[in-house]
Amino acid sequence: CTSRNHVVCHGIPRRDEVLAPGDIVNVDVTTELDGYHGDTSATFFIGEPSAEARHVVDVARRCRDAGVAVVRDGARLGDIGAAIEEVARAEGCSVVREVGGHGIGRRMHLPPHVAHTGVRGAGMRLRAGMAITIEPMVNLGSHRIRTLADGWTIVTEDGSLSAQFEHTVLVTGDGCEILTLS
Repeated sequence: CTSRNHVVCHGIPRRDEVLAPGDIVNVDVTTELDGYHGDTSATFFIGEPSAEARHVVDVARRCRDAGVAVVRDGARLGDIGAAIEEVARAEGCSVVREVGGHGIGRRMHLPPHVAHTGVRGAGMRLRAGMAITIEPMVNLGSHRIRTLADGWTIVTEDGSLSAQFEHTVLVTGDGCEILTLS
């Protein structure tokens, strides 16, 4: 998927859509190796970004990193969401609530749902051996989203910029291993 500017996720490349200087674009890539799936994404600048674009992209990266930093055996899903939401709110941004990360393995999308908002100490406990994605979608404006008529593409309701970074992580006894580092 390629998600440009106000497209939160599931952007579909179109011949009539040309990237322009100042745009931001998220590229979401999936892989499969030996029957196991991986899922990663990053947001890139096209040319020189505006201060607002630079801000939302930086915050999205920091939100993903904050979520990854709390992953360990025994942590709770709410710990991940709370860590992400705290960074976004402190920077005047919002986190999309309706879509989030997921378990991953022999199938691309497995339980559990990994919300990117939450309450510390709440939710299911992570256990060593679990693989999940952490992929917060961070908006410069409201957290509200809507789905376009194609039934797939999700955009910010207010037209504000949205950025996303994603890693697939394996929960270990003493933290996690990021499986999508290059």
